Formats: sequence, C-alpha cells, structure tokens
Amino acid sequence: MTKIIFMGTPAFSVPILDELVRAGYDIQAVVTQPDRPVGRKKTLTPTPVKVAALKHNIPVLQPEKITGSKEMTEIEALAPDLIVTAAFGQFLPQKLLDVPKLGAINVHASLLPKYRGGAPVHYALMNGDSETGVTIMYMEKKMDAGDILSQRKLAITEKDDVGTLFERLSILGRDLLMDTLPDLLAGKIVPVKQDEALVTYSPNISREEERINWDKTAQQIDYQVRGMRPWPVAYTLLAGNRLKLWDVTPITEETTTEAPGTIIQLGKEVIWVACGDQTILQLNKIQPAGKGQLTAGEFLRGIGSQLTVGEMVGQDV
Repeated sequence: MTKIIFMGTPAFSVPILDELVRAGYDIQAVVTQPDRPVGRKKTLTPTPVKVAALKHNIPVLQPEKITGSKEMTEIEALAPDLIVTAAFGQFLPQKLLDVPKLGAINVHASLLPKYRGGAPVHYALMNGDSETGVTIMYMEKKMDAGDILSQRKLAITEKDDVGTLFERLSILGRDLLMDTLPDLLAGKIVPVKQDEALVTYSPNISREEERINWDKTAQQIDYQVRGMRPWPVAYTLLAGNRLKLWDVTPITEETTTEAPGTIIQLGKEVIWVACGDQTILQLNKIQPAGKGQLTAGEFLRGIGSQLTVGEMVGQDV
C-alpha cells in the first residue's frame, strides 16, 4: 500500500484528504499549520484539515516553519512513498521534497503555468476570467514550477466568488487527484514541462489591492468585489471611514457623466455610484466599520441616512 504524507490547511484541502482516506491510501500523517487565534475573542482554533485528520485518527504535525523543525525529522523517519499537498501554506524545502521515493505532488487551483502563487482563485475572478481549473503537478524548489501530471478546467459563472469557486475547485481537485494517482503510481504518466513564456503570477492579496479604485469600470469593480469575497473583502472610504463592499451590480442600461466615485442616485433601497468610462455601480450589500453587513436600504435608514447625491466615496479626508 502506498504510504502518503498529506499536507494542507484550509477547507479547500478537506475533501481531498477525506477522499484519500476513503480510497484506502495509507495516510501516515497530516501536516498542517499551527492552531491560530480566531475572532474577537481570539479563540485558539485548529485548521479545517486538522479537524478532518483527527476525525480519521491520523497523526497531525503542526510546524510553525517546517525547515529545521522536529516535524521535518519525523517525516523523514516515516519514509513516505509520496507527499500530497493541497493549499498547505508554507514553502517546502528541497530536503523535504527529496524524502518520498515517488516525489511530492501538489493540487493547485489554477491552469498552470497561469497563476503561480498563493491567490490563484482571487486573481481568476478579479481579472474576469471565463474559466479556471486545477493542476496536479510535481513540486520543486521553484514555486509552482514543477512538471504537470494532469489538468481539468472549470467554467467561472457570473455568480461565483472566492468562496463558491474554492468549493467547486476543491471537489474538482479531489476528483482529478483520484483519477491521476493510479496512473502515476503505475508509471503511466509522462509529465509535461510548463511553458515559461506563459507564466503569470498570483501573489497573496495586499492591503492596497483591497481598496476600490473608482476609475475602474463598474464591471471591473464587480470582479474585484467577487474576487475578494468572503475574504479579504474589498472596501472604499465614506467620509474617511472604511466601508466594505459585499455585493454590487453593474448597471448596464444607463451611463453617467459624473466623476468616478460620485453618488448619483439614492432611493429607499438604491445607492448608485459613478465609475470609470461613464459606467454605474449599484451597491447592494455593504458593511460600515464596526458593524455587520447591511443592505443598501438598511444602511440608508440608519448610518447612511445623511448621505446625499453628489457626495464622493473613496476619498481620503
């Protein structure tokens, strides 16, 4: 029986681990990030993968940094045949990659060589891509640059956000891995090198990228909002205070000559804001600083009751 070390952290990784167990692979240990404080009360919380591993009675290793750790020594002693990673969240040293005799493979949520890096799902949405997918590839020291074993595509819908796309890609990755492993273990796959001329990157989202630029078109801002929902959440400023945008709709049947960032219409349930190229964005669900999510109507009947047409959003005070 093939001995596997599984490495993963978020909910994306859980269906993949569950299916490896269900399929009868020998999961010697699960490696995941340490428990972290979560929420306002800073409750120490295990990762979703740790919860799943304990449910299956699999030993769990949680190195703060795997290089030079005691957990690294434990993995070496286990002498796995294969390492499988899925959104683990740490750089893997070459010493670790050299441990399994069959190598280390990764379930990556993009169609490599497009979107190497830690936020491929976010970038696919923010760039308005019509499709994405999953790649199973060998791991090497250079980030997401290993030879490709298999790929599968997935259409992106206009309703998708990071949360829904992560869920769909997780299931796609699970199924693709299960289809790939038998042929990989039997030596039937010829790995394909990535075309370096086609490489693009998806680094982790910076704080600056979370802020809305109203010079963008309404459609581009919609891509940004969905590409950051439910985390880290795009925001703008109103009277100097942060206002998170959870749901918006581009208004395609009308245009405006007002400057981007201008509030051009207010109604009982309506907030319209001018965007670049004379486009208009409707704000459907927003979250003022220190408050919960509100519909546009709830906001206008409460905190935003003094809002006026012609007022600007997105400006520093």
